[in-house]
Amino acid sequence: MFQHLPQYFAVEGLKILIVLFLSFLIGLEREEHRTESEHYAFGGVRTFPLIGFLGYVMALLSGNQLLPLAIGFAVVGGFLLVSYRHKLTSEKISDPPGITSEISGLGTYLLGALVYEGYYWIATTLAVISLLLLELKEVLEGLSERIAPKEVLTFTKFLLLTAVVLPVLPKAEFTQFRINPFKTWTMVVAVSAISYGSYLLLNLTKERSGVVLSAVLGGAYSSTATTVALAKRASGEQRQHLFSGGILIASGIMYLRLAVLLLLFGRRLLAMLVAPLVTLFCLAVAGGWVWSRLPDASSEQATKRRFAPRNPLELRVAFLFAALFVGLLVLTRLAATHLGKVGIYALSAIVGLADVDPFVLGMTQSAGALTPISAAAKSIMIATASNNLAKGIYAFAFSDRRTGVQSLVLLLGLSILGLAPLGFMR
Repeated sequence: MFQHLPQYFAVEGLKILIVLFLSFLIGLEREEHRTESEHYAFGGVRTFPLIGFLGYVMALLSGNQLLPLAIGFAVVGGFLLVSYRHKLTSEKISDPPGITSEISGLGTYLLGALVYEGYYWIATTLAVISLLLLELKEVLEGLSERIAPKEVLTFTKFLLLTAVVLPVLPKAEFTQFRINPFKTWTMVVAVSAISYGSYLLLNLTKERSGVVLSAVLGGAYSSTATTVALAKRASGEQRQHLFSGGILIASGIMYLRLAVLLLLFGRRLLAMLVAPLVTLFCLAVAGGWVWSRLPDASSEQATKRRFAPRNPLELRVAFLFAALFVGLLVLTRLAATHLGKVGIYALSAIVGLADVDPFVLGMTQSAGALTPISAAAKSIMIATASNNLAKGIYAFAFSDRRTGVQSLVLLLGLSILGLAPLGFMR
C-alpha cells in the first residue's frame, strides 16, 4: 500500500500545481481589472485559486458521481450571484456592470475539475482562451463596433451553407448523369469561400486601397464584376492606363482562382494546366501592373476606390450557382455523348461568355469519364479565353472610349495567349 504513495503524490501534486497555475493566471488578470476599476469587482489572485482548488477537491470527493460536483458548482454559482447582486446595488452606476468576473469564477471551478480528471490540454486551452477574451476587451468591443450587423448575417449565411446544409446532403450519385448532391454543394462552398474571403478583404481595405489592390482582390471575388465596376469608374476619371491595367490584373487573378479550384477538385486537370494557368496569371498581373504605371493625363490626381462588392453569400446566388453547375454538367455530358469533342469546345466558348466557374467545376467531374482529360483541359482554356473576350467587350461598353479601347486590346491579347497552349496539348 505505502509503496504506491510516492507515485500517487507525484501525480496529484502535479495536478494541484496545474490548478494553482491556471487559476492564478485568471485571478491575476482579474486583480488588474479590479485595481483599475472605480467600482466593486469580484475576486483576485487569492479568490480564483481557491475556487479552482474547490473544483479540484469536489471532483476528487465525487469519484465517478456527477451530483456532488454539480452541487458544488451550484453553491459557487450562488455565491457569485450574491456578488453580482451586490455589484448592482452597491453604487448607482449609469451603465450596468459586466458579469465577466463571476463567469470566470464558474469557469475556474470547472478548470479544477477538468485537471483532476486528467484533461490537462482542455483545461489549459480553456484558461488561455479565457485570458485572451478577458484581456482583449477593448479590441473585441471595438471590433463589434466596426462590424456592421449585415456582415454578421453574411457570416451566418456562410455557416448555413457549410455547417448546416453540406453535412446532410447525400453522397450518392443520381440519374444517368451521375449527379452527386454532396460534391455539387462542396463546390458551391469552395467558390463561396474564395469569394467571401476576397469580399472581406475588400471591405476591410475600402478606405485605403487603390485601383490596383481593388483589381487584385476583386479578381479573386469575380473578375467579371470587377471589370464592369472599374470600367464604370473609368468613364468619370481620366486615368486610362490605370484602369485598363487594373482590369487586366483582375483577369489575371482569375487564372489563379481557377488553379485553386482545380487543386481542390481536379488535380489531374491541374497537372496539365498548371503551366499555362500560372504563366497567364504572371503575364497578366505583371503586364497589368506595368501598364497601370504608365502616365495619364491626370495622373497627379489621387484615385480612391469606390468599388463596393455585392454580398457573395446570398442564398439565391448559392442555389443559382448549384443549378448552373448541374445544368452545365448535364449539357457537357450530353455534348460529349452526342457531339464529341467539337460539341464540348463549342459549349465552352458559349459558356465562357457568362461565367467560367460552374463550367470548370463541371469539367472536373466529367474529365476521365465521358470527356477525355485533354479535351477537358482544352475546353477550360477555351472558356477562359471566351470569358476574357466578353470582359473586354464589357469594358469597352461601360468605360470611356480610350479606356475601353485599351482594355479591349489588352484582354483580346490575353484571350489569344490563352488559346496558345491548345497547340501543345495532346
